[in-house]
Amino acid sequence: MTLLSAKLQAVLARIASAARQYGRDPGDVRLLAVSKTWPAACVREVALAGQAAFGESFVREGLDKVEALASLRLDWHFIGAVQSNKTRLLAENFNWVHSVDRLRIAERLSEQRPASLPPLSVCLQVNVSGEASKGGVSPAAALALAQAVAVLPNLRLRGLMTVPARSDVFLEQRRPFRMLRQLSEQLQADGLALDTLSMGMSHDLEAAIAEGASVVRVGTAIFGERHEA
Repeated sequence: MTLLSAKLQAVLARIASAARQYGRDPGDVRLLAVSKTWPAACVREVALAGQAAFGESFVREGLDKVEALASLRLDWHFIGAVQSNKTRLLAENFNWVHSVDRLRIAERLSEQRPASLPPLSVCLQVNVSGEASKGGVSPAAALALAQAVAVLPNLRLRGLMTVPARSDVFLEQRRPFRMLRQLSEQLQADGLALDTLSMGMSHDLEAAIAEGASVVRVGTAIFGERHEA
């Protein structure tokens, strides 16, 4: 077993343990391995250890890996800020976009998604912590945006994503994740068919799972501290 495969297995064990601790089925929590800044060779190693879904934050870097690893048929998720001039590249090459926070971005992704591909899965990024430095729609504006995105052709609105302010206190970690879960429940009560809560990273995945995460985005615990490519 290689070092990266061992780290992958350790993260999967953490996920399963947290799910059981909080009365959830481990199979209901999916791992998204965040491979941004790491070379294709590292992604290949983790993929060969059994991981299929990978997250990228930079379009050109992500596309290079999509092309280099095309034979592995991986599931590519974009989790970074979406620029209007990059939506076509995302629509044509990625399976998911987790960071939609404006209707115009969603409209461009819908318009530019090739008809030969299945609908692009998208999540709305919600700024639950209210940090000016982070993207995301406000919780108050999320319903209107979700309703508008849900009816766009060529997209499938899957759920919500957040990147809350960092905390090392477990109860404080849970608070923003609880807010996102409650918002998701409100949207579902309003008739939106959502199945995804993308929340939790290497340092707080247990808190996210406790509050209902269905996707945890983990980079450092698998690949190590960020590698500047």
